[in-house]
Amino acid sequence: MGKVNEIVKFHDQHHVFKDRFEAGQVLSGMLKKQYAKRPDVVILAIPSGGIPVGLEISEALECPYDLVIVRKLQIPGNPEAGFGAMTQDGSVFLNESLLADLPLTTDQIEEEKERVKAKLDKRNKHFRGGGSFPDLAGKQAIIVDDGLASGYTMLASVHSAKKAGTHTIMVAVPTAPLRTIERIKSGVDEIYCANIRESQFFAVADAYKQWHDLTDKEVLQLLRKI
Repeated sequence: MGKVNEIVKFHDQHHVFKDRFEAGQVLSGMLKKQYAKRPDVVILAIPSGGIPVGLEISEALECPYDLVIVRKLQIPGNPEAGFGAMTQDGSVFLNESLLADLPLTTDQIEEEKERVKAKLDKRNKHFRGGGSFPDLAGKQAIIVDDGLASGYTMLASVHSAKKAGTHTIMVAVPTAPLRTIERIKSGVDEIYCANIRESQFFAVADAYKQWHDLTDKEVLQLLRKI
């Protein structure tokens, strides 16, 4: 079971970070002592929001940087909410308890899987040049996003890293609800989350003073800095 690290003064607080870059700097401070300048450590960022957070961590730790291409399966008519997530290789992680309460047909679920698979292939080509996922044998992976909601996208990312051969997985996110931390911690070695919240209603954006969804153009501009 993964050890959970947080910043106590940020517990249950809102608007903790100016933006994703500052959030990455805060996480870098949590990670630097143990993981800086380690040749066996690789940063894996989840597009799109995890990219600026991961770049800050990669620069501070002086560690290699790559992307893990995963995406949530969206509830039809509600693009902000998902009923699971899919990896680039087509592996699917479903929120079964949520699905039980949704009036979705099997055909609707399969249509969403097909849509997301096409989107994943497009993102891998667009953001990674169509390259294969890196070989992580003998590596320690730090998987980064700008926050967790249900956690299924992170579960999919952890699966991808394990399949690629990594022997140790850390999760580093600026913010997450405690219930999601509990959901994912058994499958990773350590979690670094600066701002853990216990309130019933949770939104990743509430941890930030400045927030917007990154465009593909912004993502590509950031990736050119690598």
